[in-house]
Amino acid sequence: MTWLSDIIASVKLLFIKDRELYAFLHGVTGWWPRRIDLYKLALIHRSKPVRGDDGKWINNERLEFLGDAVLDLVVADFLYKTYPEQSEGFLTNTRAKIVQRESLNRIGSILHIDTHVRAGAHSTSHNSYICGNAMEAIVGALYLDRGYRAAERFIVYGIIKAHFNLDELIATEQNHKSRLIEWTQKFRVPIDYELLDTLYDEENNIVFKTGITLAGIYAADGIGYSKKESHQNASRKVLERLEHDSDFRNRVMSARDHDADTAAPL
Repeated sequence: MTWLSDIIASVKLLFIKDRELYAFLHGVTGWWPRRIDLYKLALIHRSKPVRGDDGKWINNERLEFLGDAVLDLVVADFLYKTYPEQSEGFLTNTRAKIVQRESLNRIGSILHIDTHVRAGAHSTSHNSYICGNAMEAIVGALYLDRGYRAAERFIVYGIIKAHFNLDELIATEQNHKSRLIEWTQKFRVPIDYELLDTLYDEENNIVFKTGITLAGIYAADGIGYSKKESHQNASRKVLERLEHDSDFRNRVMSARDHDADTAAPL
């Protein structure tokens, strides 16, 4: 019985090391940790790594990668079942709005994830999405610790249903990359995202620079403290250019037509 398990866990908590962290994670995820080491790792930002048992420096980036994949799958499955009549484009765009770093960062802040994250002091002064990164890493830790069903329950009930009004979310159009890709698909324009450079700001935070080409024509570039953020910022600039620069838009369409003519069989 769930209530009996909670009582037993609460009694054990009185005698356990890191009881504050155990209680915090239970409050966030709805599950008592079995392998607390995974969650401790999930809360270590790259700006303040620690040495592992093998002497190597470690942080939460690997767990963040895993959690990102689990989030994508669970949210995709949830939306697929919730909206059986909607198109692939709708499902892709709605999923992007839920899993985007801005959304996860907002939820992480609400849950006070930042109070338990180990990070360099300078990182907190930048829009580096520390809470969003940690949220993804916690999902990865929960998946490894408790399995897919536990992670699915947390994502559906602890993230989607607890922090999103889906009707309002669907009515908004915030994902610039999804909008741009939909535009290129509609007009059959080839698009390419390329990581142009990896830089460091004045306080040694890593910054990514991504460039976009449309039909082989340079469109814009954007920077961000994650590759996703740099994609979003670059996509926003391209959308604005397509809307306001008719000469650029015409050059893109001409290049598309030229490529299509070149590829046509004789």
